[in-house]
Amino acid sequence: MTGKDVASLYDARHAIPAGTKVNVTFLGNEDLEMRVAAAKAVKDLGFVPVPHISARRLGSRDALEEFLGRLQEIGATEHVFAVGGDPATPEGPYPDALSLIRSGLLERYGAREVSIAGYPEGHPDIPTDVLWRHLDDKAAALRERGLDAVILTQFGFDVDPVASWIRSVRERGIHSQIRVGTPGPAGIKRLLGFARRFGIGANAMIVRKYGFSLTNLMGTAGPDRFVSDLSALLAADPSAGSVKLHFYTFGGLLATSEWARDHTAAHL
Repeated sequence: MTGKDVASLYDARHAIPAGTKVNVTFLGNEDLEMRVAAAKAVKDLGFVPVPHISARRLGSRDALEEFLGRLQEIGATEHVFAVGGDPATPEGPYPDALSLIRSGLLERYGAREVSIAGYPEGHPDIPTDVLWRHLDDKAAALRERGLDAVILTQFGFDVDPVASWIRSVRERGIHSQIRVGTPGPAGIKRLLGFARRFGIGANAMIVRKYGFSLTNLMGTAGPDRFVSDLSALLAADPSAGSVKLHFYTFGGLLATSEWARDHTAAHL
């Protein structure tokens, strides 16, 4: 959710199980008060806030400490997501998520588990070998600091590169929980727009496997086939370890929460 989604979170609360992790983004067009208010709403409703900390958007060490301090006041620092963020040039002393981790401030303000980013289909602006090196370095830094790690992936439409990437992560000796990014049900045009923005593969073959056609963009699509196919692949691979889902709510919190609830009930 974003800082603007507090009302939507209240609307969707009946469909979200207690204790569910809810990530709170760190957008450039939102301020400290909005981010803290959103994290507090998540906490007050009985869910687990996972505030994003965008390294390159932080203008100073004091800004990071102010954010962490405000989050700690409301009990929202145990789980955080350390990410580089969108700006090409850092606004302060933190060029990437690794620098946030190495600052020592996350655990000083109560962090116990830190999510870091994973990119099964690569990143449009970062070479693949650099992505792997960064993942190795962040996982190692968190182990050294005694912090639990979760790898939160960018979303995709095709299970094959996701399953292959998970195998590669495990082969590198990284056994942290992986949460696979999954788009919630949303309009097809909206899904494809986000895919293009993040450099996600969205060619005709892949979207056909996901369950919709590039020749008919008027409808909506859900992750039913993606989730079922990924579940089957992981069930056949005992080395996959702990893998769960993380929903990107492009179609809204309510629609995504109700889909997850209904899909879970149908497969119990």
